[in-house]
Amino acid sequence: MEFYVYDNYDEVSKYAAKMVSDFVNEKPDCVLGLATGETPIGMYKKLIEYNREKLVDFSRVKSFNLDEYRGLSGSHPQSYRYFMDKNFFNHINIDKHNTFIPNGICEDVKKECSDYEDKINEAGGVDLQILGVGSNGHIGFNEPSLELCVYTHLTNLTEETMKANSRFFKSGEEVPDKAITVGIGQIMKAKKIILLASGTKKADIIGRLFSGKVSTENPSSILQVHPSVAVIVDKDAGALI
Repeated sequence: MEFYVYDNYDEVSKYAAKMVSDFVNEKPDCVLGLATGETPIGMYKKLIEYNREKLVDFSRVKSFNLDEYRGLSGSHPQSYRYFMDKNFFNHINIDKHNTFIPNGICEDVKKECSDYEDKINEAGGVDLQILGVGSNGHIGFNEPSLELCVYTHLTNLTEETMKANSRFFKSGEEVPDKAITVGIGQIMKAKKIILLASGTKKADIIGRLFSGKVSTENPSSILQVHPSVAVIVDKDAGALI
């Protein structure tokens, strides 16, 4: 794994955006795997700037997001479709028909998961996967467990993850307890991975990411065996390395 430490979140976002834009410029029809949450927002803002300045062109890019809350429609303000449109897609020259996110209100969850997996494979797989990481080590919504799922699946969210997500909802009762997520196998099939982390709350899990040990209780630890991973953090998140 490559490891990059920057002074602050803004520098992390700038470097990550430069890495993504360089990748897209080298392969204009690439497939991007995208993440939601607070961590990648700064990167998305920089990529919007680069696109407006015509430094990067997303017109031929396809994207697949990692996950979506079960029970939320794409128009719900806390859905990940809404998040991606608001923070990225609405501001760049990507074809919205080429942006894919699981359908959180589908009737047949098993079919939705299978179809989503097929769509990624039919697109040729993910060329560049962006990841955040939870304080408990989850990537996508692959939570710590005795077993990890290889394929796209419906998962139960842990109490820790729900608590972390609760700040985005009006009340704890509104926080979804399930999500559709791309599995570990599909993440590991990506040709290149960029993992972003910022802040002291992520220091412990980033330290464990470089332990040399792989455990299903820390899903992010599997990234140690991927051939091309760039971990980009600020000084606070990288304090234990």
